[in-house]
Amino acid sequence: MKNILVSACLMGENCKYNGGNNYCPKLQLLTDKYCFIPICPETFGGLKSPREPAEIIKDKVILKTGEDVTDEFIKGAEITLKTALDNNCKIAILKERSPSCAPKCIYNGKFNGVVIKGQGITARLLKENGIKLYSEEEIDLLL
Repeated sequence: MKNILVSACLMGENCKYNGGNNYCPKLQLLTDKYCFIPICPETFGGLKSPREPAEIIKDKVILKTGEDVTDEFIKGAEITLKTALDNNCKIAILKERSPSCAPKCIYNGKFNGVVIKGQGITARLLKENGIKLYSEEEIDLLL
């Protein structure tokens, strides 16, 4: 069975910025093909849950309060990449719209709910290192 990185919030872990999760029951359809390696780059980077929401503004990750948490996001991305490499993961299922994990779409940096094309900090690093990215909205592609 192949190892696959999965955003921990999609597995039901309460690591989301608001203290909740983004449980995705569709993941269960993959349990016979993949061994899930849960990751939360924001937790890996030292951020607690709950916390203020964060969005990418230019090349920085900023909390709604204005605090710059870019260093924590970079640290979390680096730990996630090491986890992927240590576990021979070639694929990741990541939370879309997350400033860490988003494979294709992020919020626009104005905290107004508008989504734009873009990648999260971790997603970008994983992709640069040859890991194929999927969002929770693309699980059918892995069946």
